[in-house]
Amino acid sequence: MDTDDGLRIDPPHRELLDQILDKWSLSVLNELCEHPCRFNELRRAIPQVTQKSLTATLRRLERNGVIEREVISTRPVAVRYRITPLGKTLRHPVDVLLAWAAQNMPAIERAREGFDTQEEGAGPP
Repeated sequence: MDTDDGLRIDPPHRELLDQILDKWSLSVLNELCEHPCRFNELRRAIPQVTQKSLTATLRRLERNGVIEREVISTRPVAVRYRITPLGKTLRHPVDVLLAWAAQNMPAIERAREGFDTQEEGAGPP
């Protein structure tokens, strides 16, 4: 798909955006932008995420080079996650998207309400 400025949204781009902008990735990145965290610190900071989802999210972000996993040689061995320089470059575009959402949320809510009201009155297809 081409955008007005000539950028293409190809499958690899779509896959990457799906992986770094999903529900849990944004929360993890938000935490790691503040400071490195161990797994259980992330679980406490994001209480709604399951252990399985957090593990999968961390692996996806690490695979994409956005975070790194550091093994700390303590007893027992611990792991700490931190954002990479590449991951830090995501901060500005994500902040722009969040600002857009905040600015436009009233209009979006009105559109949703109008759509839902219209759907309720339409009945089955």
